[in-house]
Amino acid sequence: MKGGEPDLHEIDRYDGGVGWIAYPDETMERASHAFAVDNEETGAADVWVVDPVDAPGVDELLDDLGEVAGVVVGLDRHVRDSGEVAARHGVPVYVPEWMTGVAEELGPDVEVERFGSRLADTGFEAFRIRDSSLPPWQEVGLFDGETLIVPESLGTASYFRGDRERLGVHPMLRLTPPTTALSGLDPERVLTGHGVGVHERAAVAVEDALSDSRSKAPGLYAKTLASALPF
Repeated sequence: MKGGEPDLHEIDRYDGGVGWIAYPDETMERASHAFAVDNEETGAADVWVVDPVDAPGVDELLDDLGEVAGVVVGLDRHVRDSGEVAARHGVPVYVPEWMTGVAEELGPDVEVERFGSRLADTGFEAFRIRDSSLPPWQEVGLFDGETLIVPESLGTASYFRGDRERLGVHPMLRLTPPTTALSGLDPERVLTGHGVGVHERAAVAVEDALSDSRSKAPGLYAKTLASALPF
């Protein structure tokens, strides 16, 4: 649920990238990200926006990086404000070629571009983290050798993290973590769709999250239940 009026909070600033949480008091801590890629033809930087939640001040963050080239939907239920941001900048919304339902939710007036194993000319490889009907869940990961973007399966919001975890597996996936998809990538940083990213010992944080997912599930569920009780 949303926490009041938007009050953009900048997160995850690094060379060529930035993130933000539009509603800092929101329990879900929905995080959005943008990264810049040099365009050899124009000599400028193309900016790619991932799973944006719109708020006053977003365009200023993006302008600091360059000119927006595209908006990316990383999870079938993360359409968020992708259509609005894309329309404002006159760019398409990029959706994995295997992801269903997103184009329909965006509507007929939004230009949609499909991508496969690479996200255009960004240098980011695109890979399936999850493509399941039970529960319904279609999620793409993006990785350029340094930055790993995980829209939903991993997060740092409090309801993702078990005891002493810097990064946690989504509560719904605790018993079936996406180990095959996310192991062995060795990222320098991990950016997630919920919470502030991990910028130190990121590869270790990913491996710990995956390996401890099941064992720390009971404690996480107990914490979540306790926080929901009225006393």
